[in-house]
Amino acid sequence: MKMKRKKDTVKFFLFISPWIIGFLLFILIPMGMSLYYSFTDWDVLTKESFVGMANYAGLFQDPLFYKSLQVTGVYTLITVPLNVFLSLMTAILLNMEGRFMAFFRTLYYIPAVLSAVVVAILWQWIFNSKYGLLNDVLTKFGIEGPRWLSDPQWVMPALVIMSIWGIGGGIIMYLAGLQAVPKDLYEAATLDGARFWKKLFHITIPSMSPIILFTFLTSLIATLQTFSQAYIMTSGGPNHATLFYAYYLYQNGVVYKKMGKACAMAWLFFIAVMLLSLVVLKVSGKVVYYESEEGGKLA
Repeated sequence: MKMKRKKDTVKFFLFISPWIIGFLLFILIPMGMSLYYSFTDWDVLTKESFVGMANYAGLFQDPLFYKSLQVTGVYTLITVPLNVFLSLMTAILLNMEGRFMAFFRTLYYIPAVLSAVVVAILWQWIFNSKYGLLNDVLTKFGIEGPRWLSDPQWVMPALVIMSIWGIGGGIIMYLAGLQAVPKDLYEAATLDGARFWKKLFHITIPSMSPIILFTFLTSLIATLQTFSQAYIMTSGGPNHATLFYAYYLYQNGVVYKKMGKACAMAWLFFIAVMLLSLVVLKVSGKVVYYESEEGGKLA
């Protein structure tokens, strides 16, 4: 019996060894090295020199650091709630019975599977102030379109519009959750005279709350890491209006060769995202509904 257990243990570790090796080589060891380099002055090309907390202290004296926090924070505060709401409402519509529903579900999901680079190039053409599709449509209605990507006042709304186009991933998850909600609840509510909004707030949202929490949290973390739009479409401009945190981190590490400062930014970001996630999970514990054998409970 003991020999069999030992063999099973050996097999277990053999099967998971690719994951363990990958985790050590590509996650744990690089994280440890980045933590060390965050306390050094290193330009990648020469040997690093230990500077202690100087990189961290220097960040809080850098105006562009605060600008990147502001840009990322504003974009996140607008985009995440808007996308969660729109994807849920769209999923509710696509969950209704009707002709061509499979076609519309596919149509809404297609943008979610496109490469971020492809999406950025596509929208860069759409937002072109002279030859872009969007301004061309506005012109036909007698509206002079703005300089979307070259005007500091319009570049953020442009990126928000672009983010709405990619809500297909959330729609798929909500569709799966909606189809798991017992139809008996809706039928009983209909018999009691409940209309759409009452069903939404008293049945749909409570039943979907775990999925809403998951999509909100994953969308929050992904949005805080926004990079492709700034890198491909705006280069952080105009006038640093799209200087996202991840893009400023990239600039410090790759463009300016300040790898120690970039590593310090990465660790501050990691700590901030972890704390923010814990706060969201703690707050959500009072409103997220998990069904149990006893009929359901709050987390």
